[in-house]
Amino acid sequence: MRAFPCRAFKFLVATLAILVAPLAHAQPTKMRKAAELIGKQQPPQVTPRVYDRLTPDNSRIIVSLSKQRAWLMLDEETAIDAPISSGKAAGMTPTGKFTVLEKDPDHRSNIYGAFCDERNRIVREGVSTHIDSAPSGTHFVGAPMKWFMRLTEKGVGMHVGILPGYPASHGCVRLPADIAKMIYDKVKIGTPVDITQ
Repeated sequence: MRAFPCRAFKFLVATLAILVAPLAHAQPTKMRKAAELIGKQQPPQVTPRVYDRLTPDNSRIIVSLSKQRAWLMLDEETAIDAPISSGKAAGMTPTGKFTVLEKDPDHRSNIYGAFCDERNRIVREGVSTHIDSAPSGTHFVGAPMKWFMRLTEKGVGMHVGILPGYPASHGCVRLPADIAKMIYDKVKIGTPVDITQ
């Protein structure tokens, strides 16, 4: 094995000293919490005087993917203005004019969920029936999609879900739990839903 040349070693030590010197006097900084790094969404706003006049026959929904907001409307008046989380990749949540095709208060996904054992204990979660195979002795349990309002035949809908402050779903429009129920109560099969970019 060849010896490391003395001059090269001295140069390396001198270079490291120059690079490390400023760090010796630097003040330690606190690591920021993840919540501080995520763009915070404005909380839901409900206008009772408008919401109370809404019926399934006169309501409509507008969703903005760029603003990550949904509005329950009575004509041009806003009854509910709420944060959402839509599809994590462009195109996962389709844009256009839709209607509510189905309502199910206790819907479960037939694509996303977990593999569970015979006692319904989770063996593997975050699975997709399109790409994952069930381990031996397990069965699929779909993820809960409470207050589900279907918008497309391919399964995109609106329902209760986690709102991290940015698009994170597989295509559905996730809503806050209390707001999802309020919207669910004021729509019917056929209620118009306009999803814009």
